[in-house]
Amino acid sequence: MAYLTGERAFRHLRLAVGPGVLVPRPETETLVEWALEVLPPGAAVLDWGTGSGAIAIALATEGDALRLTAVDRSPEALALAEANVAATGADVELVRSDGFAGLAGRAFDAVVANPPYLSESDLSGAPPELAFEPREALVSGPTGLEAITAIVRDAPAHLVPGGWLLIEVGAGQAPGVIGMLRDAGATGASSRDDLAGIARAVGGRFG
Repeated sequence: MAYLTGERAFRHLRLAVGPGVLVPRPETETLVEWALEVLPPGAAVLDWGTGSGAIAIALATEGDALRLTAVDRSPEALALAEANVAATGADVELVRSDGFAGLAGRAFDAVVANPPYLSESDLSGAPPELAFEPREALVSGPTGLEAITAIVRDAPAHLVPGGWLLIEVGAGQAPGVIGMLRDAGATGASSRDDLAGIARAVGGRFG
């Protein structure tokens, strides 16, 4: 329905969506709320894999002078994010980048990410509406953890001391991802539940 109407509500926003991006979902608000809770005024934030720009725009318009950079490797996604940034008046820097590849030498107070976290088998049993959404935004690989593993590996090099890494995860993935963060050197690694009581976001601090 979101693709038919061309828009989707997310927090206080109405965002344009299209077949080239994942439709923003209420559970992702858990990630936004956690970031708003822990980030100081003026913090520099990276939205990894921005898609429609939902997370970046929400943080830019609700946070206290947060400085947002949003990356995506898809030109189609970035074009839609650019349209949403313009429509909302949000101050968001958009960068075409495959993960962190285009951000050499840059560091942030936080990296937030809603990466693909389904496996091939997860997708086969998923609700039918997911068939209309871009596969690359949903499926990470055989285990569903491939993108998350790469983020946990690469993000610390792009965080200032004490910086936060906050990641949306799939149902049942939180304990394993908490373990990944701890193994990578994060302190205070924990999870937050969405409104359905599912551990939906995992985060920790580095340095």
